[in-house]
Amino acid sequence: MTRALLLATALGLIAFAARAEGEDHHPKYDYPTAARADYVIGCLAANGFSHTLLEKCACGIDTIADMMSYDDYEKAETILSMQQGVHGPQADIFRNTPIAVEEIDRLHRAEAEVNLRCN
Repeated sequence: MTRALLLATALGLIAFAARAEGEDHHPKYDYPTAARADYVIGCLAANGFSHTLLEKCACGIDTIADMMSYDDYEKAETILSMQQGVHGPQADIFRNTPIAVEEIDRLHRAEAEVNLRCN
């Protein structure tokens, strides 16, 4: 599938999931649609594609958006990415600084809440 088709499919799936969930639930923080779609596509790709899983993945990003701002989510995702991709002394800034530890802990707390709310 092309990237545009994947994105269009994901946006449709997110809209479908939002309608199925009901209009009364809105996460505390607003995330860009592309970030929401990226999360849902990644979640589906990692766990299999099914309607039930779609609902869990949509619940997951909503839960994270209830608990942390998009800026904080983006920081944590960037730090995780850098931890995996950078080696040597430069990597320590992404592993051992109080800011990095705090951002990753915040994301891990949100992910733990996803496991509680979305199963």
